Amino acid sequence: MPLMPTHILLPLALLLACPCVAVEADTGPASDVKAIDDLVEQYLQAVDKVDLTLLSQIWSHSSEASFIYPLGEEHGYDAIEQHVFRDVMGGMFSSRDLQTRGVTVHVTGNAGWSEFHWTFHATMRKDGSAVTTRGVETQIYRKEAGRWRLVHVHYSEERQATP
Repeated sequence: MPLMPTHILLPLALLLACPCVAVEADTGPASDVKAIDDLVEQYLQAVDKVDLTLLSQIWSHSSEASFIYPLGEEHGYDAIEQHVFRDVMGGMFSSRDLQTRGVTVHVTGNAGWSEFHWTFHATMRKDGSAVTTRGVETQIYRKEAGRWRLVHVHYSEERQATP
């Protein structure tokens, strides 16, 4: 009986093995995943309340901290606090409610990231009108002095699917 060529055996073995492999949404040590997941929740609270004390505890104060959003780019913690949180979140909106869905967290060594979709309900300060936006966001974290800190946010608004 002739031997089956390797180029057939390997794909066949992988195909048969695939149903046995579990896929996890989160990756990395459970304690680190939980710590970052907790930071995402604290981030939501900081946005909703424009809580600058909580914001200061979440974010890295490194000059490498950055925030990319539809209104521009901010670099350094002070710029993020002033322009994103004081001017936009506090200045433009009298109330805010940021909700997430599909949060996944990934950790490797002293770096981690989260990905999620969000819905933002707010009231415009200038005229009291209600606004709702939806988007997708990536947050990048690193361990600094044994604690996870947010070092980068990049978000964009979700687009309607083309019919």
